[in-house]
Formats: sequence, C-alpha cells, structure tokens
Amino acid sequence: MNIILLGPPGAGKGTQAKRLIDKYGIPQISTGDMLRAALKEGTPLGLEAKKYMDQGTLVPDSVVIGLVKERIQKPDCTKGYMLDGFPRNVSQAEALDSMLGELKQKIDHVVSIEVPSSDLLVRLTGRRTCRACGAGFHVKFDPPKKDGVCDKCGGELYQRDDDNEATVSSRLQVYEGQTKPLIDYYQNQSKIRQIDGVGDMNQIFGSIVKVLG
Repeated sequence: MNIILLGPPGAGKGTQAKRLIDKYGIPQISTGDMLRAALKEGTPLGLEAKKYMDQGTLVPDSVVIGLVKERIQKPDCTKGYMLDGFPRNVSQAEALDSMLGELKQKIDHVVSIEVPSSDLLVRLTGRRTCRACGAGFHVKFDPPKKDGVCDKCGGELYQRDDDNEATVSSRLQVYEGQTKPLIDYYQNQSKIRQIDGVGDMNQIFGSIVKVLG
C-alpha cells in the first residue's frame, strides 16, 4: 500500500504517521530525510542536491524525484511506503505519477488530515519550549504547573520564533495555496481520503485505518 500523507502544520500528521508505520510496517519517507541520507552516503543525486543547497537555492524537482525513485526501490518499501511532505504541488504530483508508472507502481491513497485554520492557530501559537532541557508544553492543552517555568527542570519556557501568530498564519497560507490544487488533482483520481483532524487522537487514527481498508 502506497500512501501520501497531507496535512497543514499542527494537524497532528507526525503523530498519526508514527502509528501508521507501526500498524502497516511501511516506512515514512520525507524529502528532508532522503536528502540527508543521500548527502551522508555521497550518492550522485545527493551530491547534485548539495550543489543547490550550498547555493541556498531549491533542489529541482527532477533531483527530488530521482531521490524518491531510489528510496522506494529499497527493500523496506516492498510492502509499501508513506510519502510525507512530497509532492508539494501539482507539477511534482505529475512527475511522481510519471515516475511511478515507469516502475509499474501507483499511489493507492492520499490521506488529507483536515483541521480549521482557527484551531491550528491555537495549537501552534500555544506551544512553549524549555530553554534549558527542551521539554515541550502547551498553554492550553498541556500547561506547566507554574506559568513560564518548566515542570521538569525549572528552566524558562519560551515561544519559538516560528510559532508566533504572524509566522504561523503565513505558513498556513502557503500550505493552503500549494495544497488546494494538489487535493483537487488527487480528487480527480478518486484517491483523496479526507479525515477530520479535530478531536481524540485514537479516533482520528481509527478514521484513517477505516479509509485505508
């Protein structure tokens, strides 16, 4: 079973991905992990990607597709795989379909975890991190016993720069702009499985398992 996992920042995608790995025994493949592995191994595609990264420019789709192609042919992908964070737009989705066609493979399900932007803002802007030990808290869902102080080590809690309201709003707009056409693209292939990402994590996981059959 080959899956694409979609969801905006703060939708709980990471939590659900870990559970899907455990249940189905398939690897989670993210472009970041692939790039790091290819750089570490010094593969031709990894070295090609490094040239662009060193220049501070985006790695071209053709290189990323090549990395995906290499990765999904590894032994741990024989039962399937879960693509996370790729494709990001329709042109990447088209290139992915073309490459999978060459390998006589296809995407079976595109799971889209849906959460209203207002909920995502609360989730992301409420996160707090300890400067000393790195422990995570949330002002609403997992507050510390004492405001601004870490329960574990007494260190100062702070809000990361990328968790402030302006940055979060911008990230959500970018996601919406990129992903809406992608959802339409896979909807036309009858592969989109929309999941309500609000509520109990176990129920959300149950909904995902149900649509995957």
